[in-house]
Amino acid sequence: METPTLIALRDALLPLARAAGDAILAVYATDFAVRGKADASPVTEADERAEAVILAGLARLTPDIPVVAEEAVAAGRIPRVGERFWLVDPLDGTKEFINRNGEFTVNIALIEDGRPVLGVVFAPALDRLFAGAAGAGAFVEDCGARRAIACRKVPAAGLTVVASRSHGDATALEAFLAGRTVASQTSAGSSLKLCLVACGEADVYPRLGRTMEWDIAAGDAVLRAAGGRVCTLDDTPLGYGKPEFANPHFAAWGDAAPA
Repeated sequence: METPTLIALRDALLPLARAAGDAILAVYATDFAVRGKADASPVTEADERAEAVILAGLARLTPDIPVVAEEAVAAGRIPRVGERFWLVDPLDGTKEFINRNGEFTVNIALIEDGRPVLGVVFAPALDRLFAGAAGAGAFVEDCGARRAIACRKVPAAGLTVVASRSHGDATALEAFLAGRTVASQTSAGSSLKLCLVACGEADVYPRLGRTMEWDIAAGDAVLRAAGGRVCTLDDTPLGYGKPEFANPHFAAWGDAAPA
């Protein structure tokens, strides 16, 4: 079978991400239970339902491309990956889901040669969907319409900084921002932070704590397609397919020099 193009894959992912979002919202509307995983992070039925929807969809769409998915990895099901694989976080921002603030997302990303070349991020409670593909730009679907998005030039007043709502380290963030002109700072949950940079609502998202590749790959793909980049604190582009799929500290930049 001929491998679909990135555009065809992107278009096929949109209804799949929305279907996963529907599965999440069905649980969100109930008095759901919260369990702890081996790493002490929370998990709910919504995580598992959404992952089942996505895995079934990807198996139909690209049966030969391995899928690294958060809940499967937690259960010990870790496929061998090569140059091309999917990264899936079926419910990024489980703490935001539990707190019912709406800032949680479905994340699906395609990795090629260590780079995220395609990503879809859907926030079902906000009905906001972001997508991006290498060479094809990025867009957001919200308010019943689709519009192209791109990173903005940093305003003369300075950076708008977006930080993690549930995993912040105020001291580390203060050190990272030392010497930079900051106009404002805001917080958000899940991979929405990367998307806020991608659509010009923020200029930088420093992540100075633990993350896994499936947490950020889809948002990274959207950001790169919108003209931004994600790099480690020594300004090296962040790569994927690392041992144990763990990320170092990084910063997601829009149209800004990280010096």
